[in-house]
Amino acid sequence: MSSPTRHPGLSRTEPLRPLPKLIFMSRWLQLPLYLGLIVAQCVYVYHFWLELVHLIEAAFGNKEAIGMLAESVMPAVPGAAAVPEQVKLTETTIMLVVLGLIDVVMISNLLIMVIVGGYETFVSRLHLEGHPDQPEWLSHVNASVLKVKLGTAIIGISSIHLLKTFINAAHYDSKTILAQAGIHLAFLLSAMAIAYCDRLMAPMLSQDARGH
Repeated sequence: MSSPTRHPGLSRTEPLRPLPKLIFMSRWLQLPLYLGLIVAQCVYVYHFWLELVHLIEAAFGNKEAIGMLAESVMPAVPGAAAVPEQVKLTETTIMLVVLGLIDVVMISNLLIMVIVGGYETFVSRLHLEGHPDQPEWLSHVNASVLKVKLGTAIIGISSIHLLKTFINAAHYDSKTILAQAGIHLAFLLSAMAIAYCDRLMAPMLSQDARGH
């Protein structure tokens, strides 16, 4: 009598041997890393609200808050002229602060993708099937999809930083602007290469799945 064929969807009945079990259980060593990213997420939330409170105070004419915002969005550049002290909130400062807040939100979204997608992919299932708040991308997430999504998120973050630099170009030298533009282009090309490689690998993975 031939042995029954094992299907990928069926649960395993026989226990793992000690060494494979130890190796497989080592994935839980990543748990403190994801918990640490949650702590980093809390730090970003605190930073976001701190900047927002300073923006609101500056809108009501608080000179100390205006000075703090101007110092944070217009950093001193070696060799450049000193930035005059601001006495009122300008449109440029508001735009730069808001872009900074958007930057924090995008980095926070990146953290969520790494925490949720990474835990689901490399540690353990979250069993969110049917949950109304389940992210749409989580149902088909894998290592390749996660890399592409992280690449596009990094491009978005780099775009925000580059836009802030262009708006505040008077306070940066040409080398800094060109370097940031080159780094952004490198991120863009890297994400395109990752997406292209993932597209090339998809037919091969589909053939392997049909073969099994």
